[in-house]
Amino acid sequence: MSGNNVNRRDFLKILGWGGVGVAVAGCDRPTTVTLEEGKEEVVAYLQPEEYVIPGVGVWFASTCQQCPAGCGVHGRVREGRVLKMEGNPDSPINYGKLCQMGQAGLQGHYNPDRLKKPLLRKGGALTEVSWEEAMAQLDQKVGIASGLNGERFAWFTGTVSGHQSVLLSAHLASMGSKNHFVHEVINDAVVRAVNQDMLGEAAPRYLLDQAKVVLSFGADFVGAGASPVYFANSYAKFRTATPRGVLIQVEPKMTLTGGSADLWVAIRPGTEGVLALGIANYLTTNGVDASGLPESLRALISGYGPDKVSKITGVSADRVARIAALLKDRSPSLVLAGASAEGHAHGYQSVAAITLLNILLGNVGKTIVPSGASQFPQMEAKPGNTRDLLAFANAAEQKALDVVFFHGANPVYTAPAALGLAEKIKNIPFKVAFSCFPDETAMSADLVLPILSAHEDWGTHMGVYQPEQKSISIQQPLMEPIYPDSKGFGDLLLVMLKARKVTGFDGFEDYYAYLKSAFAALPASVKGDAVSDEDFWGKTLQKGIVKVATVGGSLSTKAIEINLPEFKEDSSRPYHLVPSARLGMWDGRHANLPWLQEAPDQISKVVWTSWVEVHPQTAAKLGVKEGDFIKVASEHGAVEAQVYIYKGVHPDVIAVPMGQGHEEYGRYAKGRGVNPLKVLAPATDAKTGELALYATRVTATHAGRRELLVKLMGNETQLGRKMVATVKAEVFNRTEGGKDVA
Repeated sequence: MSGNNVNRRDFLKILGWGGVGVAVAGCDRPTTVTLEEGKEEVVAYLQPEEYVIPGVGVWFASTCQQCPAGCGVHGRVREGRVLKMEGNPDSPINYGKLCQMGQAGLQGHYNPDRLKKPLLRKGGALTEVSWEEAMAQLDQKVGIASGLNGERFAWFTGTVSGHQSVLLSAHLASMGSKNHFVHEVINDAVVRAVNQDMLGEAAPRYLLDQAKVVLSFGADFVGAGASPVYFANSYAKFRTATPRGVLIQVEPKMTLTGGSADLWVAIRPGTEGVLALGIANYLTTNGVDASGLPESLRALISGYGPDKVSKITGVSADRVARIAALLKDRSPSLVLAGASAEGHAHGYQSVAAITLLNILLGNVGKTIVPSGASQFPQMEAKPGNTRDLLAFANAAEQKALDVVFFHGANPVYTAPAALGLAEKIKNIPFKVAFSCFPDETAMSADLVLPILSAHEDWGTHMGVYQPEQKSISIQQPLMEPIYPDSKGFGDLLLVMLKARKVTGFDGFEDYYAYLKSAFAALPASVKGDAVSDEDFWGKTLQKGIVKVATVGGSLSTKAIEINLPEFKEDSSRPYHLVPSARLGMWDGRHANLPWLQEAPDQISKVVWTSWVEVHPQTAAKLGVKEGDFIKVASEHGAVEAQVYIYKGVHPDVIAVPMGQGHEEYGRYAKGRGVNPLKVLAPATDAKTGELALYATRVTATHAGRRELLVKLMGNETQLGRKMVATVKAEVFNRTEGGKDVA
């Protein structure tokens, strides 16, 4: 095509439509697209389009990049500036809704600390250079003439999908490398592994709105979860159903989801699997058929009687029985596992015990259904994990890498201090960061390339959790670049592929031309009623979403052997550290956004800093009051922050939220609060190799100072004035005709 020796099948792979999509497209009408298609004249805003009316906003569709969920958005543009974000009603992920992180994305776009020019390390310091010098340095280190051994080259990214993933994979292949480290602190890698082994699919669909009871073991699905806006919509349907759905949340520290539960149960960290087996024990001794389970598993369940479970978990036997009875009597139900269940050296075993409940209760096929795959597998999200962070730290320590490219991840910040990554990364001779901001990893790099913000760039994405409709979401610029010396990530990938003379990419003028050609090459089954390629492209930009077919998908239950270790106390370090994630700060990537610093935590209402959540019993034992600074110390370091006394944590828990404690990352983030990830022990899940985020034991002592804890509210008690009356459930049922559901 157009003078390139590329056959149709390879051409479609280049455009991201490989795998099943190739077969579909090959049976379709012939394409007339050329590699040059997509070129067009770019006109400055001094000559605005005819539809632009001064003072009147115009909405454009795009994709939110604030977390891996991939929500569709509409951006309101007025006089060439994007001013407001809202959800895209056509998106099957968020249906027109948008969380506070998506709204705050504008502050990342207009952030005064954005990188404006390339930086090159000279004499130990990063110095501004021209793009010509930066690209010359890049070509010298990774170009064809560099002689770089591909096995010593790597990409380190966050979750990546869409055509960026296609080009990144092509670049890795051109380098002769398979080293792609994909990192996310907030992930469900352990749950995915268990689902694959027990259900036959790593990421099935959870029909929350079809369940009558949801039992969640720390799954913060409406907060810091895989797709918070989608599940918030599902949760609303669950709550308004007839009969109204009942949510039971079991976790060591109350999450946003836990704060919405009918019954919140505090559990000793690391014992979630024991509680799941205790519930299974009640079910199997009260009529639930377990004959399909292996004899060894039935024997295991029989050994977790009420007294044993209560002693280990701290949850009373009566409450265990009540939870189990609700699950048995209200079918179908749904049992979910989250961060608190995953985050231990036996996380896989705990999640397996939790998943076993879904099998016993017959939820598979009712509230857990197959998701299947997209017809274009190259486009699907590559979800991040913490296992790759540990593997990368090991590779750096072994001096196994000569060149590493970073994008969408900040491992120098997220890595526990025990890994020593800040020092180990110095073993890598040449490090390149593609970044908007001067975060810790960018400032450790040898070359920093400033990229466009999500509101200025082109791209395509597939959410990490795809609900009932598989879809590709388009990302388009909502305005012209604020800083002319920033470049699009896709454009840079394309330039690097051309530099390595990869067949098939040389004919595209830029990333926009590549994307437009890719969409023109889609089969008619995807294009629908579009009368031409140009018409389809225009409709795609207007809708922001392209719906694609689901291929395959089936679930098959398999009960695996479960081996939970004996729970042990540690008198030298009596408390469990919980580095809690929250909607807003997330894993620290939004600490440079003042709106999210100012937004109060959903539970504590604290703003602009870190705090330590302790139970009133624990506070009394330590002799601390709210506002006192407390020192939380593990074997690998210590952090100090103010105390927030709260009944929503287990007495054995010290909870410190993630997100603060940056040493770089601009004026709004640097030097504010503490980073609990730094003091984590480098323990891992025995099965998956994931970092055990909840496995660190700590001591807590008064730090000897006190300040006013800044919150967006005053007293949290009624001060004895009975402004809000409370009544026992049995009294309410007797006098008001209520129904006890928990």
